[in-house]
Amino acid sequence: VQLQASGGGLVQAGDSLKLSCVDSGDSFSSLTMAWFRQAPGKEREFVAGISYHAGMTQYENDVRGRFAISRDNGQNTVYLQMNSLRPEDTAVYYCAADLLGALIDREDKFRYWGQGTQVTVSS
Repeated sequence: VQLQASGGGLVQAGDSLKLSCVDSGDSFSSLTMAWFRQAPGKEREFVAGISYHAGMTQYENDVRGRFAISRDNGQNTVYLQMNSLRPEDTAVYYCAADLLGALIDREDKFRYWGQGTQVTVSS
């Protein structure tokens, strides 16, 4: 499993961004995938997760209804569509993966991490 995240940038409050995370390995369709974020001076936190078959998703309360996680197992890619962005969404966003068989929101359960992509939302 090798994860490469992209799609971050500088946007204004209310704008949208779509993050992507590509796995260059050959087991993507078996992986539970998740997005975490870490704001300056804060702990890394769970944002969203999706089961290996995409049948189940989970969101952190502050992003539910604004963010949407999805995956394309044919393209080995997980996405995070972020709408109605707020300044408090500013953070480095990381994709994470593991063979969990279930949705987990704890970062210590994920062994594989992408390098992070910066999202900055100006007011």
